[in-house]
Amino acid sequence: MKKILYSILFCLAAVSFSSCEIDNFDLPGETIKGRVVDQATGELVLTDQGGEGTRIRLRELSWTETEVPDNFDFWCMKEGIFQNTKVFKGHYNVRIDGAFIPLVRTNNSGDTIADESKYIDIAGVTEVEFEVQPFLKLEWVGQPTVSNGKVTANVRVTRGVSPADFRAKIEPLGGYSDDMLNITDLRLFVSQVPYVGYREWDNRYTTQINYDGNSFDDLLGETVTITTNGEIPAGRTVFIRAAARINYATENIRRHNYNEAMRVEIPN
Repeated sequence: MKKILYSILFCLAAVSFSSCEIDNFDLPGETIKGRVVDQATGELVLTDQGGEGTRIRLRELSWTETEVPDNFDFWCMKEGIFQNTKVFKGHYNVRIDGAFIPLVRTNNSGDTIADESKYIDIAGVTEVEFEVQPFLKLEWVGQPTVSNGKVTANVRVTRGVSPADFRAKIEPLGGYSDDMLNITDLRLFVSQVPYVGYREWDNRYTTQINYDGNSFDDLLGETVTITTNGEIPAGRTVFIRAAARINYATENIRRHNYNEAMRVEIPN
């Protein structure tokens, strides 16, 4: 990809224009926007913001300056939507990676055995939707309560992909173990900003419950109660989100699945 425009070096004012290499490419101005939805329900797949969340990777295939196209990565917003307004016009491969069954699956020999990425032309405003199978689905049960500066919330966790389907798609990649399906932790993230998640959380109040082996299986579909740590000062406004993950990494990251952020007022 036109790397010279993605990492521009500015000439010092004291240097004459004749000594500067002028790039005659237009700045990127095309837009790609999209959604990541649950294949089974059509609901948006909520995520973190940043490297621990859903990553979008563009590879421009219409640019032939280099033999192997460069990757251009950016990330989903927590609502499961994404947008980038600084993309060159061209033909692209678009793949996403997150807390769901990988769309591009490669075995130990390096052979691609499944490719559900998309090949699209980006010009103007181009929209794309990905249907995925999230590992887990989290839902609030009722409203949180506040007592003595602590927030208590009820959460329901269910699987977004059946164990049989998970095995059918992951085992051919090599190194499969049933332990990959184990739910390892449940968190209640707390933050002063609505972007609450792995990147924006207050460790004074955030709670994490760890689970050994498959011990969480008995709690699937049940209401699990989780309470924040510490004592949040009176009069504060905080945001909470529940998150859980399984013992399986996509692109070497064990990513959480999330529910939506909720605003909580701590009374005076």
